[in-house]
Amino acid sequence: MNRQSRHANLELEGNQETDSSSKLKIRVLSFAALVVCVLIGAGLGTRYYLQGDLGLVHGALSVFFSINVLICYWETCLYLRRSRVERRTEYWRNWRTQTGRLPHVEFFSSKVPLTRVFSPSLWADVWATYSQYDPSFADRRTFGFNVDISNGFFTLLPTLFLYAAITIHILPAYVTGMIGLILCWQWVYMTSVYWVSFFVANRQAAISRMDLYLYIWGTNAPWVLFPLLGLYTSIRLIADGNYSVLA
Repeated sequence: MNRQSRHANLELEGNQETDSSSKLKIRVLSFAALVVCVLIGAGLGTRYYLQGDLGLVHGALSVFFSINVLICYWETCLYLRRSRVERRTEYWRNWRTQTGRLPHVEFFSSKVPLTRVFSPSLWADVWATYSQYDPSFADRRTFGFNVDISNGFFTLLPTLFLYAAITIHILPAYVTGMIGLILCWQWVYMTSVYWVSFFVANRQAAISRMDLYLYIWGTNAPWVLFPLLGLYTSIRLIADGNYSVLA
């Protein structure tokens, strides 16, 4: 299977709508990075415009909130295209056996038409490739599947609201702090339970130690480390009664 045919399969499998005449394409990873950078820039730019400075804590939380917004959309796609994720997981498993290449590298390096960049069918492959390391995302009965779609549906708006609150101070600091405590604690707790569920199910036995560190620990660690910073920040917002901690 040559590279051109692999990309054709990536774009056309599943009978999704495509625009074969579209000449404008972008790499999947480039588009994802662009979305995150725009969201970060919006937060940092707004803070600088209103206050004339940039804060380290605010900057770190801006990065995390922006990434979570994108992930929330992907998690919504996981639910909307759950049957496709199951099919594509098998496709990518066979593809890796035949080619010896890494599915997630192939997916994120592929180019797609600009008309498809918001297609749920496209982003279903995020989960189909990740399922090579944790098959629970191709099984709607598992904790991993359900906790992620819950994050997608229930934390998108609170994330945007909290992002706005720490940027333009639309609420009293103690109110923002209470919202932050609720939101950040659930990220720490649910991610920790996901890790527990992964090891209790003994899924680590099916992957290498490097894959375990990179894709199970590494890709999920931001949903513990940044929320821990968020918890500290939220406590300070409540205790101080002002936004000075974000400096």
